[in-house]
Amino acid sequence: MQIEELTLDDWSGALPKEGIEVFHTPSALSVVADHAPGELRLYGGFKGEQPVGLFPVVVQDRPVGRAVFSPPPGMGIPRLGPIVMPTSPKQRKRERVNRRFTEAVLEEIEVDDSLTLFRSICTAEYTDPRPYRWADMDVETKFTYVLDLDDRSPEDVRRSFSKSLRREIGDGEELDLRIEREGVEGARSVYDATRRRYEEQGRELSLDWDYVRDLVTQLEDRARVYVARTPEGRFLAGITVLYSNDAGYFWQGGTRTTYQGVEINSLLHWHVIRDIIEDPPIDSITGYDLMGANTERLCQYKSKFGAELVPYYVTESSGAGMEVAKRAYRMVAK
Repeated sequence: MQIEELTLDDWSGALPKEGIEVFHTPSALSVVADHAPGELRLYGGFKGEQPVGLFPVVVQDRPVGRAVFSPPPGMGIPRLGPIVMPTSPKQRKRERVNRRFTEAVLEEIEVDDSLTLFRSICTAEYTDPRPYRWADMDVETKFTYVLDLDDRSPEDVRRSFSKSLRREIGDGEELDLRIEREGVEGARSVYDATRRRYEEQGRELSLDWDYVRDLVTQLEDRARVYVARTPEGRFLAGITVLYSNDAGYFWQGGTRTTYQGVEINSLLHWHVIRDIIEDPPIDSITGYDLMGANTERLCQYKSKFGAELVPYYVTESSGAGMEVAKRAYRMVAK
């Protein structure tokens, strides 16, 4: 297995069309490179000239060692991690490619060094984290909610919602308000509302507006901002949605908002879902990732959409000496 460090152009040429997150796209990674606290490195694994694995990481050099993250903390990137592209459908060969690619990348970034902290949040498509466990790393299972929209009508999807969710959407549709797709200006309104909500909860939003603005701008059609306004144009609530080739991702916003006695966030989500079915930014999109399946209070709401609970894996350095560094990472990630 040959490991090479790629340019963004090289990365673009090697990236598969399926099984990737929106942050694997060159446009998103270019923004990450500009704003991440560290150096973005794009690793590719090759069998001859054939790419069989890709892995973007951000490397932070510190006085006491190095940290290697995929995704970097505090940037609102839900998942990133490795992409493995075996050329054979046979299970034995797929496992071998995954194992050899993992071993080669971990050796390249020197995770065996006692002063190197490694952490990766893998895509839901990456289903075999065993090579990380075999490398004496910790592996944890997390979850997300993905609503399957493939070959389904809006009416069929809506019928699958809980009764209370259908009622809430119906009540919202009777209100005198506008829900429209907006650009960067709308994204700023969503960002400001999210920041205020964090402040009310005694927390600090880790995302800078410059980063959010650049991401929405660079992603172009891969980012949509849904905003609810009063007839006079006053902002009520909004959602920023990002899109891979496979799914839309609820990324930012959705702060709890009541208008004329009705919660309107469900109506925002419904507009997103209906557009994915009827007017997707990319024709291959077949799902809506609602996120938030690892927080109990959020699950009580998001399970109402009838989405599938989908696992994904977090891999990270193990050992007592890494516990302090990992706790600091989690604080930043929140």
